Amino acid sequence: MGICRLCPRECGVDRKSGQTGYCGVAGGGIYAARASLHIWEEPCISGKNGSGTVFFSGCNLRCVYCQNYQIACAETGKQITVERLAEIFLELQEKGAANINLVTPTHYTPEIIAAVEKARADGLSLPVVYNCGGYEKTDTLKTLEGVVDVYLTDFKYMEKETARRYSGAEDYPETAKAALKEMVRQQGRAAFAPDGNMKRGVIVRHLLLPGHLKNAKAVVGYVYETYGDQVYLSLMNQYTPLLQVNKWPELNRRVTKREYDRLVDYAISIGVENGFIQEGETAGESFIPAFDHEGI
Repeated sequence: MGICRLCPRECGVDRKSGQTGYCGVAGGGIYAARASLHIWEEPCISGKNGSGTVFFSGCNLRCVYCQNYQIACAETGKQITVERLAEIFLELQEKGAANINLVTPTHYTPEIIAAVEKARADGLSLPVVYNCGGYEKTDTLKTLEGVVDVYLTDFKYMEKETARRYSGAEDYPETAKAALKEMVRQQGRAAFAPDGNMKRGVIVRHLLLPGHLKNAKAVVGYVYETYGDQVYLSLMNQYTPLLQVNKWPELNRRVTKREYDRLVDYAISIGVENGFIQEGETAGESFIPAFDHEGI
């Protein structure tokens, strides 16, 4: 790998020599915390049996409210090789996975490309989903063209100060805009299999944070006004305040029904039709799997 500049942080560290970047990962291998069928994604991603999800350790954002903080901070994870990752993809396919879903993959991009190519040579036929936080370098995304089939990306912030406060990334809005543009360039309009599973396309997720309806509306407005029905929007109300948000009291509560309803009403009012919403009581740790190295 040499000097790592895979993400917008551009740490410039030599991870193979043991230096640790912002993502929290050092070493020349891949660290993963879980590989299993996961049913808590959008219906066209989860499919009938679940999405073949690989949770990687480390993250280039490490948001203060992260629902997967154990792996985002690289507190857990088993080191594996490219060859083993390719085997995992094929094992998930054998279990009936709807796709291969790569969660927080950015800092392992070269290894993932090699693993996907090997797995495809050995019979992998499932779509590959790149499940990221939206804080991506366009140069890195370009290397994924022809490797990734579906971009499942967050778009967290349109407000620089909010991005700085919660993710230490004041440049997030402009960076995420450029990244999304590249994702849409690669995938164009979404395509679906007869069973309803997405074969190609872009889904933009926004997790509504308590007290941040203005930011959420700005995100939804930008995405829809820029890309219209080319992109699917996923509006999420599942925010769960975990222990680490005690230092940010404004985040130490769940999103109210009124807040979420206002966001959904706004999306409808501007014409959004291709999208997903969450109904009922979804906030809770049922969305947070055990990072126990299952399937690794």
